[in-house]
Amino acid sequence: MGKKAAARRRRHAEELEEKVAEKMGTERVRMDTVLDSDSDSSSEDERDLKQPLNTQWKNRTRVMMMCSRGTLFRTRHLMKNLKTIMPHTKSESKFSKNEKFNVINEIAELQNCSKVMFFENRKHKDTYLWLSDIQNGPSAKFLVQNVHTMEELKMVGNCLKASRPILSFDETFETKPHLQVIKELLKGVFNTPNHHPRSQPFIDHVFTFTITPDEKIWFRNFQIPDPKLELLEVGPRFVLELIRIFDGSFEGSVLYSNPTYISPNTIRREIKLASRKRKHV
Repeated sequence: MGKKAAARRRRHAEELEEKVAEKMGTERVRMDTVLDSDSDSSSEDERDLKQPLNTQWKNRTRVMMMCSRGTLFRTRHLMKNLKTIMPHTKSESKFSKNEKFNVINEIAELQNCSKVMFFENRKHKDTYLWLSDIQNGPSAKFLVQNVHTMEELKMVGNCLKASRPILSFDETFETKPHLQVIKELLKGVFNTPNHHPRSQPFIDHVFTFTITPDEKIWFRNFQIPDPKLELLEVGPRFVLELIRIFDGSFEGSVLYSNPTYISPNTIRREIKLASRKRKHV
């Protein structure tokens, strides 16, 4: 009886070994197929890596944003909003009113900036915006009006920080030569360069530049929330009234002067004179 039991145990052990061998063979085949597929995928990845990637930062435009001393709080908040939606800007300390505007070109060159946004304040009441191309010119001076910041508007729209915008210009910009010059200046300043290190590779908002019937430029920022292109305003918003266009950067001959522009000082003086006349009547 002992010999028969030992023989049965040997046969049972041999059957188990055969089953284990068959199972290991199938697993080995499966592992081979997995390894083959991994090698194929790795080879595809290697081929993808060998392909040249279009990640070159070709347009090296940088915009220096600065303001003069005594700037209004609303203007400072506007500059803060513009810095958040314009990642290609560099901030600079406040500019002294005693210095000449030619110094701004030197400061921009030291900062490796080719464009300048300079907010000039006068009499703690009026804000002017200079847009300039320091390399070849031109430069333009605007009166900033009707400023509304993001915190003040509290709009529903909310775009990504540092994402690239779409620039939308009114058709009226193509009707007159001086408006075409202004359009090129606005494009050079507000356009975030492709593949900029500080920008995100997304486009989810649009900057609109609309010309009013009295030839004032209305800036607004909208979010693009869905593919239906239904826009939601984010802010900020402001109005620019053109004063002059110069040939150079903050200097040079006057290329265009707005004949309908009336300075805020003249308007305030006329209001005072009118009020005095009413008192004496």
